[in-house]
Amino acid sequence: MTAIYTASATATGDGRNGHVRSSDGVLDFDLAVPKEMGGPGGALTNPEQLFAAGYAACFHSALKLVAGKQKVTLTDTAITVDVGIGQLPSGGFGLSVSIEAELPGLSEEQATALLEAAHQVCPYSNATRGNVEVQLTLA
Repeated sequence: MTAIYTASATATGDGRNGHVRSSDGVLDFDLAVPKEMGGPGGALTNPEQLFAAGYAACFHSALKLVAGKQKVTLTDTAITVDVGIGQLPSGGFGLSVSIEAELPGLSEEQATALLEAAHQVCPYSNATRGNVEVQLTLA
């Protein structure tokens, strides 16, 4: 694969309680471990939220791409991605992903087909396939 764009970010400090900054300075903020994981939580983000946001935006674009190719008009759509983190039975930690699509005006069959097609096109889906459990659902 030849990359057409490369994002770069650097983490410093104490990892999950540290700081991240993108190479262009657009992202530049502190992180905090969520309370559920024993951290302070509060008004700071964490890696799972950042991953969920990126995946949701990317998947929504993939959905619009496949809908356009199939000449399906989408209106008032939304993609919500939940990212879970937990201990793997084999040791270490892993992620789980749940993708919920709001596709008003489409039949369940048509919406499901678009969701599955987007899952084959989305770079995040392709990167996680076989490594992260991903559930697709319709709202």
